[in-house]
Amino acid sequence: MAEAIIAGIVGNEVVSVDDVCVSDISEERLEHFESGFGIQTSTSNASAVAGADVVVLSVKPQVFPSVWPEIEAALKPEALVVSIMAGIPSAKIAGDKPIRVVRVMPNTPSLVGIGAAGIAAGEYATEHDVQIACSLLGAVGVAKIVTEEEIDAVTALSGSGPAYVFYLLESMLEAADQMGLEAGVSRELALATVVGAASLMQATGESAAELRAKVTSKGGTTHAAISSLEESGVKASIIAALKAAQARSIELANG
Repeated sequence: MAEAIIAGIVGNEVVSVDDVCVSDISEERLEHFESGFGIQTSTSNASAVAGADVVVLSVKPQVFPSVWPEIEAALKPEALVVSIMAGIPSAKIAGDKPIRVVRVMPNTPSLVGIGAAGIAAGEYATEHDVQIACSLLGAVGVAKIVTEEEIDAVTALSGSGPAYVFYLLESMLEAADQMGLEAGVSRELALATVVGAASLMQATGESAAELRAKVTSKGGTTHAAISSLEESGVKASIIAALKAAQARSIELANG
């Protein structure tokens, strides 16, 4: 995700390459960043954040306790911290200091520049801070401002959302194989169908229910498929799945 953000902000000239520094424990990854983007790199988190106006925390939540003390000690008092960690509240990052934190929940399509991110301000973050986060994430897709209380729902909807689509595609392609379609053909058709359906909904502004109804002629093939899904309780299962993801995000936030 860090690479996606860097590619977006550097490629779209949101930030100059001279103003970006990445830290990582992997020399191989640092060489990749240097050669691929021409940015500065460091094996030291403290060195990377020293003097920085904006610090992006792009680490796994379970790594946070081990890396944060070093980073926090090196922060400028006026530095903005943008966190893409799931389940770590801004208050836990700030601790007993008035650190300006903006939480961001991006998703993996950011890697190809069409991601979706929710952006939430912590207690001390300003409107300008939120706009900075929006400009960073807007470089790799859609960025929407939400409250921190809503970030768990964003995690369930768009953060984990690509996995639901991949699960649908996985199922569609397994069915296509069982029906005798050649793998290359079915993959192209399935991908075009998902992209096309999403693009149609975006272009028309119509609801998913309205568009589904237009395709579902009574007694037709689509009607047979949707009827089978309804009888199997698929919609209820999907709703339950998103709520389970939200509950897990809340659980992680509560430690």
